[in-house]
Amino acid sequence: MASIEDVRRITADFPRVTERTGGHNGGSSWRTNAGMLAWERPPRRSDLEQLAALGREWPDGVILGIRVDGEVAKAAVLETYPDVFFTIPHFDGFPAVLTRLDVIDVQLLREMLTDAWLLRAPKTVAAAWLKEHGLA
Repeated sequence: MASIEDVRRITADFPRVTERTGGHNGGSSWRTNAGMLAWERPPRRSDLEQLAALGREWPDGVILGIRVDGEVAKAAVLETYPDVFFTIPHFDGFPAVLTRLDVIDVQLLREMLTDAWLLRAPKTVAAAWLKEHGLA
């Protein structure tokens, strides 16, 4: 089980990430100059209506949107971890998954946020960070 505090702690390790609060969803988001890598994502009325039409419900708990590397990566994550990640019609064609913080393991959260950060970080900054952490 993870929390927003875990997201803050993990993203604080990434260079050039800032947290913003009070955006259009009212929650926090984590971003680089190239865009968001993760954000709190409460349901909108239209999300609930679309899910109801599909016979699905919005899960309980805090939901975090996390950027992924395209539709293939998105499909793989959704298939591998169906109890942790989900998507909604609003995200069709958008490279992100919705994450149930109340069920995700902190290590998996760290991996997902790292991958998302690598998509948004400047290449030289990412390469230096990977080398520093023994991942390059």
